[in-house]
Amino acid sequence: MKKNKLALNFAVLALIVMSFIACDSDFNNLESDVLNSGVATNFDILNNNYDVITYSNTLGPVQTNNGIGLSTLGLYDDIYGRVTSSFVSQVGLSSYSPTFLGNANELQIDSVVLTLPYFSGVTDIDEDNNITYNVDSIFPEGSSYSPIKLSIYENNYFLRDFDPSAEFNEAQAYFSNKTASTSEAIAPLEGTELIFIDNPNDVDHVSLNSLGNININKQGFILTQTIEGEDGEEDTTTTTYAPPGIRLKLDHQFWQEKIIDKEGEAVLSNANNFSEYFRGLYFKAEAVNNDGSYLILNTNSSNANITIYYRTTTITQDDDGEDIITEERQNFELNFSGNKINFLENNFNVSIPNGNENTGDERLFLKGGEGSVAKIKLFNGENIDDDDDTMNTFEDWKNKFVETENGKFKSIKRLVNEANLVFYVDQDYLSQSGLYGPEREPDRLYIYDVENQIPLTDFFVDVTNNSLPYFSKYNHLGPLQREGDESTGEGIKYKFRITEHINNLLINDSTNVELGISVSLNVNLEELVQQQVQTNDGSELTVPISSVLSPRGTVLHGNNTADESKRVYLEIYYTCLDEDCDDE
Repeated sequence: MKKNKLALNFAVLALIVMSFIACDSDFNNLESDVLNSGVATNFDILNNNYDVITYSNTLGPVQTNNGIGLSTLGLYDDIYGRVTSSFVSQVGLSSYSPTFLGNANELQIDSVVLTLPYFSGVTDIDEDNNITYNVDSIFPEGSSYSPIKLSIYENNYFLRDFDPSAEFNEAQAYFSNKTASTSEAIAPLEGTELIFIDNPNDVDHVSLNSLGNININKQGFILTQTIEGEDGEEDTTTTTYAPPGIRLKLDHQFWQEKIIDKEGEAVLSNANNFSEYFRGLYFKAEAVNNDGSYLILNTNSSNANITIYYRTTTITQDDDGEDIITEERQNFELNFSGNKINFLENNFNVSIPNGNENTGDERLFLKGGEGSVAKIKLFNGENIDDDDDTMNTFEDWKNKFVETENGKFKSIKRLVNEANLVFYVDQDYLSQSGLYGPEREPDRLYIYDVENQIPLTDFFVDVTNNSLPYFSKYNHLGPLQREGDESTGEGIKYKFRITEHINNLLINDSTNVELGISVSLNVNLEELVQQQVQTNDGSELTVPISSVLSPRGTVLHGNNTADESKRVYLEIYYTCLDEDCDDE
């Protein structure tokens, strides 16, 4: 173990005060509850590093009907190989028992437009109303992106809400390998294929490029519509700005027969009838010239829809028997509601090993989707004295920090100021692959309580930033530290502050549960329920929802790495309140 003694000068004291302010009232109360003001006279801060056991945990098929309206689509390549993501989504009507033709004499569809927005924000608008967008849901990040081939089919498989083999009202889980369980495949999927309309004059209005593939970029769409003036009036032109995403024009005939012609029929009368009649759409992604991009789509957005633009013509007669022709432009929306399931096809060239939970691993393999997470045992839990079966390294550590009576906390010997878990990136391993680069390294990882499937206490006391998730939970889940502190620099290490968790182990007699670590797409999602992992032995295993959504992966040094300077460790900074407590 390593021990350093630091003189607590004014600057350090100020930092400690600030760290207390940043925490919630429970932590502030802890100091007053467990300390006597007359005892806290030693202001030397010490620190020690403690061993931990870490090992990789390979995942089977993961649950991907997440209920939060995020769908992934496309291809992603990294050191592990390639993952291809497609998805199926149920579709709902914006209103049921709709009236299209009504009393009109004719109805004609002008266009059918499908829109799937990315996650984006406006960063600038110039004097000509040109909009610059920030898009953070296209991988890998870059100045340009490779297109994908997209096919869209009517879904033939009925997606149910509840699991008929489970307890009453238990939601049906669907998995990344196109199954609802180990014995039920999601098939058949591919029904009628939707036809895209290729209109060269509308190249700036749609995502379809000249080769029939989906063009991917951060630009939005500038949509103009001109309506001819009547009786010598000037034409009216309107301009609409649509954010970046996938925007396609679809052939009219399918929607004429599927929706418009069913006016007045029971299949359009309510959600249940409609979900049985029209089971949704299947979006299938494929490579273009053995390349592609990976997209996170906001399918719960009000802008994610299929819009049927149509006009009705009504002919009436005036008192003289002359025809009066009235034309009205209307539109009708279908939204992506209900179940949304991602299908992940892994073509890995790296075999992710299941680690050794007793001794730990040399390397930790973390990969989003149907990939892998890692497990963490704070202190190794093994007996340090063969003659004393009750004393293990956790209990030995605890007894140096607090005094207990009948197994319960009595008083404190050492005040924990800060506790961090530190993981180093294994750059030597990453650089062996040609599909390696800083842009492919995940900025954020997530640590959680495996047994209870929840975040650590530190997660809840840290600040949430909803507008900029990258800066959310910044103290607890420290972002990747990179060379030169540049966004393009190679990753060095991740540091996770778990002070509250350590104090709970000491003061609240909490169980020293096994922790998990995973890739995180967005740490703000981690409070949500975790996703099931399909197992063959009936064991229960879950994975954070944000890890399922992320295509990224990395490799970290474990506790058995050959490079001792980069071995994972737990560091604890503490203040001695006992004269003999600095004697290790």
